[in-house]
Amino acid sequence: MQPTPETDHSTIARVEALARYGILDTPAEAGFDDIVELAAEICDAPIALVSLVAAHRQWFKARVGLDACETPIEQSVCAHALKKPGLLVIPDLRNDPRTADNPLVTGERHLRFYAGARLETPEGEAIGTLCVIDHQPRPVGLTPRQASSLERLARQVMGQMELRRIVIERDAAARQAREAAIRHRQILDSAVDYAIMTTDLDGRVTSWSAGAERVLGWPEAEILGKTVDFLFVPEDVTQSISDHELSAAREHGSSQSERWHQRRDGSRFFGLCEIMPLTAADGGHVGYLKILRDRTEQLSSDERSRLTESALSESEERMRLAVEATGIGIFDYAPETDSLRWDSRVREMFGIGPDDPVSYEGSYLAGLHPDDRDAADAAVQAATDPSGPGLFDIEYRVRGIRTGIERWLAARGKSTFEDGRQIRFVGTVRDVTARKGAELAVRATEERYRLVTRATNDVIWDWDLVADHVLWNEALGTTYGYDLATVGTTGAWWLDHVHPEDRARVEEDIRSAIAGTGVEWSHEYRFRRADCSYADVLDRGYMVRGKHGEPLRMIGAMLDLSERKRDERRLREMNAMLEERVEERTRERDRTWSVSQDLMVVIDAKGIFRAVSPAATKILGWRPEDMLGCAVFDFIHPEDHAPTLGALRHATEQALPAFENRYRHKDDSYRWMSWVAVPEGGLIYATGRHVTAEREQAEALAMAEDALRQSQKMEAVGQLTGGIAHDFNNLLTGISGSLELLQSRVSQGRLTEIDRYVNAAQGASKRAAALTHRLLAFSRRQTLDPKPTDVNRLVAGMEELVRRTIGPEIALEVVAGAGLWAAMVDPSQLENALLNLCINARDAMPDGGRITIETHNKWLDQHAAKDRDLEPGQYLSLCVTDTGTGMTPDVIAKAFEPFFTTKPIGQGTGLGLSMIYGFVRQSGGQVRIYSEVGDGTTMCLYLPRHYGAAERGQAVPDLAKAPRAEQGQTVLVVDDEPTVRMLVAEVLEDLGYTAIEAADGSAGLKMLRSDARIDLLVTDVGLPGGMNGRQMADAARVTRPDLKVLFITGYAENAVVGNGHLEPGMQVLTKPFVMEALASRIRDLIAKP
Repeated sequence: MQPTPETDHSTIARVEALARYGILDTPAEAGFDDIVELAAEICDAPIALVSLVAAHRQWFKARVGLDACETPIEQSVCAHALKKPGLLVIPDLRNDPRTADNPLVTGERHLRFYAGARLETPEGEAIGTLCVIDHQPRPVGLTPRQASSLERLARQVMGQMELRRIVIERDAAARQAREAAIRHRQILDSAVDYAIMTTDLDGRVTSWSAGAERVLGWPEAEILGKTVDFLFVPEDVTQSISDHELSAAREHGSSQSERWHQRRDGSRFFGLCEIMPLTAADGGHVGYLKILRDRTEQLSSDERSRLTESALSESEERMRLAVEATGIGIFDYAPETDSLRWDSRVREMFGIGPDDPVSYEGSYLAGLHPDDRDAADAAVQAATDPSGPGLFDIEYRVRGIRTGIERWLAARGKSTFEDGRQIRFVGTVRDVTARKGAELAVRATEERYRLVTRATNDVIWDWDLVADHVLWNEALGTTYGYDLATVGTTGAWWLDHVHPEDRARVEEDIRSAIAGTGVEWSHEYRFRRADCSYADVLDRGYMVRGKHGEPLRMIGAMLDLSERKRDERRLREMNAMLEERVEERTRERDRTWSVSQDLMVVIDAKGIFRAVSPAATKILGWRPEDMLGCAVFDFIHPEDHAPTLGALRHATEQALPAFENRYRHKDDSYRWMSWVAVPEGGLIYATGRHVTAEREQAEALAMAEDALRQSQKMEAVGQLTGGIAHDFNNLLTGISGSLELLQSRVSQGRLTEIDRYVNAAQGASKRAAALTHRLLAFSRRQTLDPKPTDVNRLVAGMEELVRRTIGPEIALEVVAGAGLWAAMVDPSQLENALLNLCINARDAMPDGGRITIETHNKWLDQHAAKDRDLEPGQYLSLCVTDTGTGMTPDVIAKAFEPFFTTKPIGQGTGLGLSMIYGFVRQSGGQVRIYSEVGDGTTMCLYLPRHYGAAERGQAVPDLAKAPRAEQGQTVLVVDDEPTVRMLVAEVLEDLGYTAIEAADGSAGLKMLRSDARIDLLVTDVGLPGGMNGRQMADAARVTRPDLKVLFITGYAENAVVGNGHLEPGMQVLTKPFVMEALASRIRDLIAKP
């Protein structure tokens, strides 16, 4: 988006303002260059510009970091800054719609950041900016200090430009004054028959016309500065006639006299003299104009009189021209006849013709400016009042009656009175329009100068070199603490306040600048403040010289650099400190490199040693110079090449964590090294520690630990076999005894009581199955059957059994948590765990007590979860609390260890809590014990919440009601246990299936590779002959891809699945199992498509 065109009015106003400064397309100036360099340094920017926005372009008065001196207005970012007051900051020019398409942004200059402070004239017109630019975006823009500094520097730019304008306007005014003086002198010199001169207030000659030299004989150079007494004859000098003439002119506005005068050669002549006062631009009386005419010849004969009259007429004409050259008109008013006479000059001033009648009201009052009419009329009335001094002295404006031209006039006159009445009113009128314009221009310039000097923090000074007078602005007080009323006004005062160490250098430099021909001067030095401290300043001045190059004045600005110098000093001190630290770190690094017991190396990207520390000799036997230039792999064990190559690649990109490999010693043995490394500048810096001894010790420790674990394992196996043998002997006794009694009763024909023996045998077998489940739970290898479980319902279903188990001496209380979440657990294992915890609680209260079963929902935060060794989240708790003897800390610490028990020998295996712990951990939960001796014990199970509804319990299917097989359906049974094969085969035959049996994997696979019909494979997982059931099934599916498989196993399900997963059409049934469950699984698998 390009800048929108400005209105014609704003563009014209800006262009006119630039023209007044006369700065476009001027050469570079040190003052402006210093400011942009300072702006770039403060804002840390590569580009800084003083940009002036003209009609069709932006031109750079000063620039840093940019080669172009101007750009078209369409590419100007600065033009946007002119539209609103304040600092314009664009963090990313590419993302700002005003500048996104600007060629300076999208092109090769690649500008991305801009900050510009407006350059405003005292009248409020924005003409450009002081800006800083970067090639990188700055999301946060400038710091507050940078923004403030940029705006202050922008005001300094305008201060420089205002100084230029003041100098230009003063030079122009001086030039115009000189030109006017030359014109007036040429006019005066043309009146060769008149001696025209000017004097100061004391009557000393200040100018001398060519006519004066011709009439009187003295050249101007000889007469300047002398009083006019030399013109008068001695007798008049004695009577101070000259002083009387001057006094009369001062009092009456003019004076005339006829008397004898003398020339340079001593001859006398009779002369007519007219004298009028001269005023300065401010109206003050500064001297006199004197016109002298030789009238000696008028005293001769009539013929001389006629010739004299002719000459007089010509002389009067020359006099008229001379008077007109002075800009003076004459008026004469006769009250007795009420006649007002104006000469041609007055008529021209009032804009009437030479023949137009003149009257007081019709001409004088009518020609006055309406705003000045009353004051002028009042001044006339006062001058004509007989009771007053009769003097008329006023300045007013007129508007030409015919021409409409407005002028400023200065009028002086005097009334003559006789017997208390006015008889004449004579005076002069001068056109002072140019003077008034100059006064207004000077006043406006001085006002702008005053505003500029007040608006800047810089100290502005103006040194009149001719009068040795220095003017200071208010910043001398605000910045350096001086009272302007007490500040010296000479250059010596300033020089006395320069630091003594800098004074001679500064004085020599500025004297050289004044004596030279240049117009610019700048210097850095220390300037004393009012509190006697010193400020670092940059002082710059512009020289104003006369037409012959003589120095007239200097105007300059003093910029306080104290803060910048302090920053520079702090930066130098910081750099020195950092260099010292770097040197110290370098010395420390060198010392570390030399004395370190670890091997330090520098390796390039090709794996070549570029530096090797002296530790190489002690660790590897090689001198550092032996390894320099060699490849890393020349020293590495062949088996470690591949991992070392990967480590090197890793280290070229990021820090390498601990890595170990083997390095070849000079004696051809190998040493284990542990390395850490970091990349830097295309090299790898690595430190290696010799860890061969540690490796050997670790290997020895590992062997010792293995031996200890084996010993502990054998001890545990001994304890396990003792406890299990005891429990299984009891269970086998129940099973075998029941079967023997069953056999005896059948042989005797006594069938009425056989159900009792069948139930006893089945109960013993179920207890044996529960024991194996507890053993698997201890090892965390049992096959769990987790289901979404309502724990409150499970506890309620167990309540009656628990009551019968703990006996009537112990009270039972169940506290079910409201709205309890479901848990994904194996219900049977949870029932066993609950019953086990209640039995333990009963045994801890031999004299009776209370057991409380509680359930709750739990939110575990980070702290609570960490305390329970769980992940934060939602859990439900199942806690069993007793009022028994409690547990000591030692007992609590060992409670979950296998075979640990506090019960008497023969009353426990020490596996109960271990099995509960294994079950809960396998279910994703945790077990915690809270107990103190004498205060009872609380055992809490924490189970993860299941997000879903709990399942209802399912009844075990009745074998008699199981669905029957279809005609010809065949099942292959593979198990190395004949009893299992027999039972499975009989169940299959009872269901109508054809059963084929095999004792191992090889035999089973042979049948599977035959042409026989086989609808289902039922196989144990653990088979003899080198092929287990899973391997056999996978091999069979090569030729029978749709083969359905039921694995039966006494181990956990992962014994079948391993680290993989079951294929479709495969299921697992864990031993022991009821025949009804087997029948249901077989039918489900065969029925599935």
